[in-house]
Amino acid sequence: MSTNVPTTDVPPPRTRLPWWRAMLFGLQHVIVMYTGCVAVPLVFGAAMGLDQRTIGILVNADLLVAGVITIIQALGIKKILGARLPVVAGASFTAVTPMILIGEQYGLSAVYGAMIAAGVFGVLVAVPFSRLLRFFPPVVRGAAVTMIGLSLIGKAVSMIFDDGPADGQQLALAGGIILVILALMRYGRGFLSQAAVLIALVAGTLAAMALQLTDFSAVGDAAWFGLPQPFLFGAPTFPIAGIISMCIVMLGIFTETTAYLLSIGETIGKPPTQGQLSRGLAADGVSAVLAGLFTSFPDTVFAQNVGLVRMTGITSRNVVAIAGGILIALGLVPKMGELVASLPGVVIGAVSLVMFATVAGVGISTLAKVDFGDLSNFLITSIALGIGMIPVVAPQVYADFPAEVRIIFGGAISSTVIVAFTLNLVFNHVRRPQKKAKIPA
Repeated sequence: MSTNVPTTDVPPPRTRLPWWRAMLFGLQHVIVMYTGCVAVPLVFGAAMGLDQRTIGILVNADLLVAGVITIIQALGIKKILGARLPVVAGASFTAVTPMILIGEQYGLSAVYGAMIAAGVFGVLVAVPFSRLLRFFPPVVRGAAVTMIGLSLIGKAVSMIFDDGPADGQQLALAGGIILVILALMRYGRGFLSQAAVLIALVAGTLAAMALQLTDFSAVGDAAWFGLPQPFLFGAPTFPIAGIISMCIVMLGIFTETTAYLLSIGETIGKPPTQGQLSRGLAADGVSAVLAGLFTSFPDTVFAQNVGLVRMTGITSRNVVAIAGGILIALGLVPKMGELVASLPGVVIGAVSLVMFATVAGVGISTLAKVDFGDLSNFLITSIALGIGMIPVVAPQVYADFPAEVRIIFGGAISSTVIVAFTLNLVFNHVRRPQKKAKIPA
């Protein structure tokens, strides 16, 4: 796809579906992204030594903010905020490590003060950042999206086997769920194909119940209603080092979101305009401000939902707006959130494995548009993916480096994006050769 964007802002139509189908497709979006979204507060809370009740408050706030931003991204606020595209927002893993480092050094109040400042920074730089689109050709964003999918597959496998050795029962159940999705996607028609993930998830949960792999006891203890508490850890503080770190994180989130907005544009056949990109990025910035106020986490467009739109062909913005409403309900009704959270890990993991693999496939399809006869493109992709895999295969490599280095290169996604962006800048913009070097035959 060309890196030029159209000048006329024409969002995809808010397709009218029967209400029950729109609700089911919206629920499907929520189930696909739920575990990835709540994993962020769970990981952060455990790393900071927070008690279970406090972590529960973080989860509720996380879902509430994700729901609000999803609705904004889907429907938009005039031409002020939101991409008006069928995307779902959720807490970004990119922010977890920097938040933990800031919390350990300056305290929890500094984490959310730095987040508020980074959110304001994000809103201010959204328009200038969206004008850098020519520096994100298919070779850069294809490498980024491919690495996002590949790096997340490990999380899906961990959910299937609960971070333990392979168990025959879990393996058989996960394999059956994947086969159901494949069969429905390949041979199903209409609703059966479009709801393949949801159908497989329900069938997998019923099978897990028969195998006694489920535990819904926590649902009865959860409250029916709860509001996130603003400034849970006290008045925010604003250490300069923490603010700089979170601003770097915000730029990383912007890069992720840009790649996904362009990918969803390819799926629906309508590339987003620069205005849509800038308003989508600004919504990420607003998510960080809201997160700082309500003790949540900055949001980005979620990879698995981009993959789900590609798989199902359902591009309705109404559907993802309904998903946003469901997320808000989950955030305000802890009992509903606990019900979804109690779905068996093996079932969620199997579904996530398909979704993350699909995300990698989206990245590969973008790379297929790249001229790999050009040595520059070949090197950009190869080196970016190679360096990006370092934190995946050898996470201890950066353990003793300064916090700033760990923030930038300790994540597979951020390191891939930085290397691909930098090499593309050097090879194709700073010193562009008179004649492109070709790969020897």
